[in-house]
Amino acid sequence: SHGIAGTWLGEMALCAKKRPPEEERRARANDREYNEKFQYASNCIKTSKYNILTFLPVNLFEQFQEVANTYFLFLLILQLIPQVSSLSWFTTIVPLVLVLAITAVKDATDDYFRHKSDNQVNNRQSQVLIRGSLQQEPWMNVCVGDIIKLENNQFVAADLLLLSSSEPHGLCYIETAELDGETNMKVRQAIPVTSELGDISRLAKFDGEVVCEPPNNKLDRFSGTLYWKESKFPLSNQNMLLRGCVLRNTEWCFGLVVFAGPDTKLMQNSGRTKFKRTSIDRLMNTLVLWIFGFLVCMGVILAIGNAIWEHEVGVRFQAYLPWDEAVDSAFFSGFLSFWSYIIILNTVVPISLYVSVEVIRLGHSYFINWDKKMFCAKKRTPAEARTTTLSEELGQVEYVFSDKTGTLTQNVMAFSKCSVSGRSYGVGDVFDVLGHKAELGERPEPVDFSFNPLADKKFVFWDSSLLEAVKMGDPHAHEFFRLLSLCHTVMSEEKNEGELYYKAQSPDEGALVTAARNFGFVFRSRTPKTITVHEMGTAVTYQLLAILDFNNIRKRMSVIVRNPEGRIRLYCKGADTILLDRLHPSPQELLSTTTDHLNEYAGEGLRTLVLAYKDLDEEYYGGWAQRRLQASLAQDSREDRLASVYEEVESDMVLLGATAIEDKLQQGVPETIALLTLANIKIWVLTGDKQETAVNIGYSCKMLTDDMAEVFIVTGHTVLEVREELRKAREKMLDSPHAVGNGCTCPEKRSSAKLPSVLEAVAGEYALVINGHSLAHALEADMELEFLETACACRAVICCRVTPLQKAQVVELVKKHKKAVTLAIGDGANDVSMIKAAHIGVGISGQEGIQAVLASDYSFSQFKFLQRLLLVHGRWSYLRMCKFLCYFFYKNFAFTMVHFWFGFFCGFSAQTVYDQYFITLYNIVYTSLPVLAMGVFDQDVPEQRSMEYPKLYEPGQLNLLFNKREFFICIAQGIYTSVLMFFIPYGVFAEATRDDGTQLADYQSFAVTVATSLVIVVSVQIGLDTGYWTAINHFFIWGSLAVYFAILFAMHSNGLFDMFPNQFRFVGNAQNTLAQPTVWLTITLTTAVCVMPVVAFRFLKLSLKPDLSDTVRYSQLVRKKQKAQHRCLRRVGRTSSRRSGYAFSHQEGFGELIMSGKNMRLSSLALAGFGARSSSGWLEGLRRKKSDSAGSPSAGPQKPLRG
Repeated sequence: SHGIAGTWLGEMALCAKKRPPEEERRARANDREYNEKFQYASNCIKTSKYNILTFLPVNLFEQFQEVANTYFLFLLILQLIPQVSSLSWFTTIVPLVLVLAITAVKDATDDYFRHKSDNQVNNRQSQVLIRGSLQQEPWMNVCVGDIIKLENNQFVAADLLLLSSSEPHGLCYIETAELDGETNMKVRQAIPVTSELGDISRLAKFDGEVVCEPPNNKLDRFSGTLYWKESKFPLSNQNMLLRGCVLRNTEWCFGLVVFAGPDTKLMQNSGRTKFKRTSIDRLMNTLVLWIFGFLVCMGVILAIGNAIWEHEVGVRFQAYLPWDEAVDSAFFSGFLSFWSYIIILNTVVPISLYVSVEVIRLGHSYFINWDKKMFCAKKRTPAEARTTTLSEELGQVEYVFSDKTGTLTQNVMAFSKCSVSGRSYGVGDVFDVLGHKAELGERPEPVDFSFNPLADKKFVFWDSSLLEAVKMGDPHAHEFFRLLSLCHTVMSEEKNEGELYYKAQSPDEGALVTAARNFGFVFRSRTPKTITVHEMGTAVTYQLLAILDFNNIRKRMSVIVRNPEGRIRLYCKGADTILLDRLHPSPQELLSTTTDHLNEYAGEGLRTLVLAYKDLDEEYYGGWAQRRLQASLAQDSREDRLASVYEEVESDMVLLGATAIEDKLQQGVPETIALLTLANIKIWVLTGDKQETAVNIGYSCKMLTDDMAEVFIVTGHTVLEVREELRKAREKMLDSPHAVGNGCTCPEKRSSAKLPSVLEAVAGEYALVINGHSLAHALEADMELEFLETACACRAVICCRVTPLQKAQVVELVKKHKKAVTLAIGDGANDVSMIKAAHIGVGISGQEGIQAVLASDYSFSQFKFLQRLLLVHGRWSYLRMCKFLCYFFYKNFAFTMVHFWFGFFCGFSAQTVYDQYFITLYNIVYTSLPVLAMGVFDQDVPEQRSMEYPKLYEPGQLNLLFNKREFFICIAQGIYTSVLMFFIPYGVFAEATRDDGTQLADYQSFAVTVATSLVIVVSVQIGLDTGYWTAINHFFIWGSLAVYFAILFAMHSNGLFDMFPNQFRFVGNAQNTLAQPTVWLTITLTTAVCVMPVVAFRFLKLSLKPDLSDTVRYSQLVRKKQKAQHRCLRRVGRTSSRRSGYAFSHQEGFGELIMSGKNMRLSSLALAGFGARSSSGWLEGLRRKKSDSAGSPSAGPQKPLRG
C-alpha cells in the first residue's frame, strides 16, 4: 500500500551497521558463504527509533535538546535548593511533566506504528531456494545471492535480477506505484541465457556471478554484467525487479537478490527531508531570548534592591527576621534573591506556550483534511496536510512556483492536429466572425471511424481529409501512422476479442498510439523480439531489433525494426529542438513548412513532437549492433558510451511530419490565478515545454494578458546575449510611463543590502519569458541578481525548457535574496526537488503518480484548490496564530509583573503575591483552553469574503499581525495591566475595612483579590479579542472562570484543611474575602480601568482608520440588514413566490466580478460611511513607507486598493 511506502521513505535507522562504501557489488547465486564475506546488509529494515528499554532515556534526551525544556529543568533544580526556592517544586514540575508526558505519548504512538509497519514488512513471507528446495522465509532472512520465487500480485522483497518467468521469452509485468507513483504496468525481461531456467533443479545448479554498480538511488538506471559458463552478459534496468514493485499478470518468476534492505533503490531514495521552520517560529525563538534577557534584568534589579534593603533596613530586624545560616552578608542575600526571583518570574515564558502552538497547528491541519470543498469527488481524493508545522506560513506566501503539465493542465492528452509531409490536418475550436466559439450545430462533423472495428470509440478527430488520405493509400500518411504504431513502449492487453486496452508510460504515448489505431494502424501485441500491427485490416509482424529508449537528455526515442520483406528501418520521434538538427539536409522546403506548422501548433498551446525515419542496410546495422553490445558491456561510463552509439545511428534521418497533442487546462485555473494575482501573489511557471506552448498556456490561464505593457522574451545562447536582453528589459521598464505608480501596490520586501534597485518600484504590467539555455547563464553567480531583479519587477514569469535541477535553483534564488515566503506546486517526479526547496511544497495527486505528493507538505488533486488553501486556510491560520501569540504574551506579563511591583513592598524578599497553587494552575487550567479555542476557531471574516476580497491576504505577506512592534505593544499592555492589578487593590486595601469594622488588609485577602481580578480581566480581554464566537469559545471562557472559583473555594474549604493541614492553612479565606462588597468593587474598578482603554482604542481605530477586514465585516452587517428589510418588504407585497430574485442577481453580479479577474475595488461595496473613504489607506501608507525607506521613487499617485 502507499501507506507502507510512505513509512519506508521515512527517516531511516537501519539494522545494518555502517560499512565502508562499495566500489562494486559482487553476488554469486546459491552461495551464501561466498557472499557473507562481503558483509552486505541484510534484508531487515528498521524505521522505528525506540524499543521498550531505550524509549525513556532516548526520548527524554531528545526532548531536552529543546532549549525551553532544558530551561525549565534548570528552574526545577533551582527550586530544590531551600536557600533559593520561594515556590514549591511542584509549580514547575507539574507543567514540565505534563508537557514531557504529552510529547512522549505522541512519540511512542508514532513509533508503535513504525514498529508495526516494520514487523509487517519484515515478516512477509517469500519462497527462497535453499539447498535445492523452496522454503518459506520471512523477508528479513533473505540474503544477497539468494534465488527467490515471486507469484502474481506479490510485492518484490529485494532488488532482484530477473532470471525466468512463466511468460514466453522471460517477460514479466510489474507495477511501480510505490517507487515512482506510476500506476501503469511496465514490462521487464530476463536475459535469454537465464530465461530457460524455469524448474527448481536447474535453478539450484545456477552459479552465475553478478558484478554491478554499488548501491545507489537511481531508479531508472542499472549497470552490471552476469558471468556464467565462461561468458559475460550485459545487464540493464530492463532486467531488474526493484523492491516495492508488485508482480502483475505474471503467474510466477524467479529472481536473484542483488541488493537487500537498506541497499535497495527504494531505501536509497529515502533521503532525509529538510526540516522546515516558519518565520513565526524563528521570530518566537528571538523573542523568547529577549524575554529571558528581560527576566535577568528584573532579577538583577530586585537582587540589588534586596542587598540594599538588607544592608539599610533588614539589619535592624535581625532579631525578628534572622538570615539563613548560609547567608553571611547583604550581598550574598541579594545573590540568593536573584535566583529566587528568576524562579518566580519565569512564567513570562511558560512551557505551555510551545505545547499550545503545536495543538493549534494540529487543529489547523485537521481543518484542511476535513474541508469538503477541497475534496475531489471524481478521484475520491481529499486535501491532506502532510505536516503540522507550516500552517500559518500558508497565510504569508508571496511567490508561487508552478509546474505546467498536470498542474495547470489536466495531463489528459488528446491527438489534436498533425503535419504529414508538409500538409497540416486537424481543426481546433471553430470561431465565428465575432470571435465567439461556434455552437455545436455549426461545427464540422467528427470523423467517422466505423470502417475500423478496432477503433477506440472515445477518440475524436475533426478533419476527415486525413482519413481520406489514409484510405487512398497516401504513402506518407501510411508511414506516419506506421511510425506511431511501432515507435513506443506501450503494452497492449486484449480482454475480449477486439477490446484493446493500452497501458502507456505517459499520456502522450497513449494518445499517439490510439490515434494510429483509429486511422487503421492498430498496435495489437508485442513480444521481446516482435511487434504485431494490423495495417488497414492486415496483420503485419515486425521484428524488433532495438529500442533506443527516451530519457531527459536525449529527448527522443527510436526503434529499429525489420519488416516482413527484410528491410531494416529506424523510426524516431522526439522534441523538435533535438530532432530537426539530426535530419538529412536535402528537402529544405518540407523542413520549412513543417517548422511553420510546429510554431502554429505551439502558439495554440499544443504539445508537439517531430517524426522521422531512416533506412539502414544489413551490413551497417550488423556493425552498429556489435558496437552497441560492446558499449552495453562496458563497466565504466556505460551510459555515455551507449548515448554516443545511439547518436551515431540517429543522424541523416528523413522528416515525416509532426504531431500536436492538446493538454487542456484544469478547471478553475484562470480564476485561481486571477485571484492569487489580486492577492499580490506572484506566479512563476517553470516547465519543460517549449516556449510557444508555455506562452500560449500563460495567456489561456490569464497569467499573461493583452493589456500588459510588454512581455519580455529572453532567448540568448551566451552569457553576453542574456545579460544584454535582461539589461534592455530593465531599461524599457524604467523608461516606460508605467514605471512608477502604475498600479503596483506592493514593492517587494527585500534584503536591504542585497537588492538596492529602483526596479522594485516598477511593477504590474510586465511579464518575462526565459528559455532553459538562457536560464542556465542567468543563474550563474555573477548574473543571478540581475535576473532576479528583472524577474521580480514583472507580474508573471515563465521559464521554459527547464530541468528539475533548474526548477529548484530558481526557487533557492528567490529564497536566498528575497524576504518572502515561497510555495512550489507540482505533480510529477521532476517537481520533487522544487517542492523540497520551497518554504512550502504542494503536491498534486494527478496522472504522474504520487512521488510529488510523498515529498510535499500539503497535497490535493486540483490546482484550483490552491486559492482556498492560501486565501482561506492560510489566512485564517496566520490570523489565529498571531492573535494567540499576542494574547499569550499579554496574559503572562500581566500575571508575572505583579510579583515585580510587589517586590518593592516586601523587602525584595522573593515573596509571591499569589499562592503557589494559583501559580501552578494559571497557565494549564485557568487560561489555557480559552486561548486555544481562539487559536483554533477564530475568524475575522467568513470564507466567502476571504475569496471575494483577495487583498485581505496582504497583511500576512507584510507580516503585520505579529512582529516585533506588535510584541512590544502586547508587552506594554501586559505591564500596564499588571501595574493597575497591583496598585488599585493595594491602594484600596491600605484604608479599607470589613463590614464589622476590622481591617480588611491581610496577605491572603490581597492575594485572592488580585488573582480574581487577573482571571476576570484576561477573560474579558479574550472575549474582546475573539472575532468569531462558537459554543466552544463560550464554554471554555465562562467555564474557565467557573473552574477558577470552584478550585478557589475548594482550596479554602474545611475538607482539604482536614486532609492536608500543612498545605491548605487558610481555611475560609476566599469565602470571607469575596463576601465583602469592597472587594467586588475593587475587582470591578480594576477590570474597568484595565479594559476601557483597549475598548476606546479599538472603537477609535474602527471609526477613523479601519482595516480592510473591518470594512468587510461592516459590509456584511449592512447586507444582513438589507436582506432582512427586503424580506419584510416582500412579505408585505406578495407572498405567492418563495424565491428571492434580489439575492440571486446580487450573487451573480459578485460572481461575475470575481471570475473576470479584473479590478475589485472596495468602492464597489457602496456602503454608507465607507464608500467615500479608502479603507486601505493604512496598507498603502505602509507600502509607501517601505518603498521610501528602500530608496525607491514614490512619484505618481497610488491607485485605489484592489480587492
